[in-house]
Amino acid sequence: MSNHYSNRWELDSLFSGGSQSPALILALQTLKSDLEQMLPSPSAALHTIILALQDFDARCYELQALIDCLLSQNVNDEKAIQLQEQIVVIRALYENLSSVLDEYLSKLSESDFKQLLEHPDLQNITFSIQERREWNRELLPLAQEQLIHRLWINGYQGWNDMYEAFMGQFRIPFPDQAGAERLSVGQAENLLSHPDRKVRHTVFKEWEKTWSMHEGSFAQILNHLAGFRLQLYEARGWTSVLKEPLFCNRMQDTTLNSMWKAVERHKQGLVRYLNKRARLFDSSQLAWFDISAPLPQETLPFISFNEAAELIKSQFSKFSPRMGAFATKAFQNKWIEAEDREGKRAGGFCAHFPISQQSRIFMTYNGSMTNIFTLAHELGHAYHNEVVDPLPRFSQHYRMNVAETASTLCETIVIDSLIHQTTNLGLKTVLLDHKIQRAVVFLMNIHARFLFETRFYAERKKGFVLPSMLNSLMQEAQQEAFCNALSEWHPHFWVAKQHFYATSVPFYNFPYTFGYLFSLGIYAHLQQLGPKSCGKYDSLLADTGRMEVEKLAQKHLGVDLTQPDFWEKALELIEEDISKLLQII
Repeated sequence: MSNHYSNRWELDSLFSGGSQSPALILALQTLKSDLEQMLPSPSAALHTIILALQDFDARCYELQALIDCLLSQNVNDEKAIQLQEQIVVIRALYENLSSVLDEYLSKLSESDFKQLLEHPDLQNITFSIQERREWNRELLPLAQEQLIHRLWINGYQGWNDMYEAFMGQFRIPFPDQAGAERLSVGQAENLLSHPDRKVRHTVFKEWEKTWSMHEGSFAQILNHLAGFRLQLYEARGWTSVLKEPLFCNRMQDTTLNSMWKAVERHKQGLVRYLNKRARLFDSSQLAWFDISAPLPQETLPFISFNEAAELIKSQFSKFSPRMGAFATKAFQNKWIEAEDREGKRAGGFCAHFPISQQSRIFMTYNGSMTNIFTLAHELGHAYHNEVVDPLPRFSQHYRMNVAETASTLCETIVIDSLIHQTTNLGLKTVLLDHKIQRAVVFLMNIHARFLFETRFYAERKKGFVLPSMLNSLMQEAQQEAFCNALSEWHPHFWVAKQHFYATSVPFYNFPYTFGYLFSLGIYAHLQQLGPKSCGKYDSLLADTGRMEVEKLAQKHLGVDLTQPDFWEKALELIEEDISKLLQII
């Protein structure tokens, strides 16, 4: 007998009372006061400053995660909006203190720094300390960096907040037989994968029309975000816009270049897939809104949230008993917000609460196969958090590319298990199609985003980039990344995609492709190991916050990511799936 799981998350065990929580308000006030009162000096023992900041980091992250959850479940929660401003101020205080620490670290002599790293209380966070010292040497003098952090709140971050507020307020018209319905951005986005092409086309036209009407405002936001970033880079003496994102992802430019070159060499299989899909749609080429649509005559029953939970638990358990037990805990403890309702923000995410050692997953679930894979994806993030939770906070800071590795691998576990189990040719076709759709996203869609953002920053250095130019850059990037395999494009994708407006991680794109291909390589490696694989995988995840990706791959997989071999082998796995699908459709 299956369990009944709630599709609404529970937050009161973290802080009771939602955005009006007295405990939450007190925690914010206390943290702010503690940060303001801590004035580290060179005479203080550095190891005590490091440990204090590690504690502050966990507290900041815990509170930020909760406020993000409150705002996401109700974008009109005015109190949560106020709390968001408070946590931004607190984060700036923390960053200023971090800058002071990093300045001290960078000025230590080699012998004094070596002695610091030998302190017994710091043995499990030495990588983080070394990384901070190295990065600080790339920055401006302390006073200037602190000024940047203060200006960040109402400048850089302010533009991002404006974008989020706009997107929460927009409604997309959807004329149907019952009249004109107005959909939230998240609801409209879900309909872009509707089985009825007329519905997809109607929503897409209104989607593009809505963004076109407001493109001037969004161009202002995007230009100012990029302008702030470029001026900051110039002040620091950086010439490449990729310097920060590469550091943020602990990877070398040779690794990034090797990956993209391999991707470009392996796109023809995806083009064949798209062309075959177009013929199934009785068309010479697919349109943008057809890419994620189900196949014609694809008949899949509505899959309830409860059924999705049981399916994921079962498949996770077959791969790893620990992972299966974790998924059960997440569903039983109401860690997942999945209800389809008005007022929620678009998209999905996993929030980590390092002090409580819990996670929360946010999405809008409507019963599609894609929703199941999204749920598995976010549970992969949550499992990653579970593995690193016993570590010191500074050793938990894994970067986006390896975060996407863990989540994407969990998607693959669910898809592959279903493909291997089913004897139904129709279902096998659907599952293989979904699997290759993911490849299209990571190897074509994400590539288009990377190309667009690279070229946008080149144009922004010359001056303000007008909406018409942004549309052109976006469409040209899509045409190149998709090898001109589509008949209709999405020129306003730069408006609709929140990732272009993120302030925490610049170039919120290539880490997805890295994570996808890295996860395929890991998955193949673990399958070769057999029963021993579970512990090996957990060991790899545990190291993601304390080494560069090249060293991580060498240690746990014995491969060199700067060379094409690893990427080529991962891409060959995708080509095998494409061949299997094309043989049966």
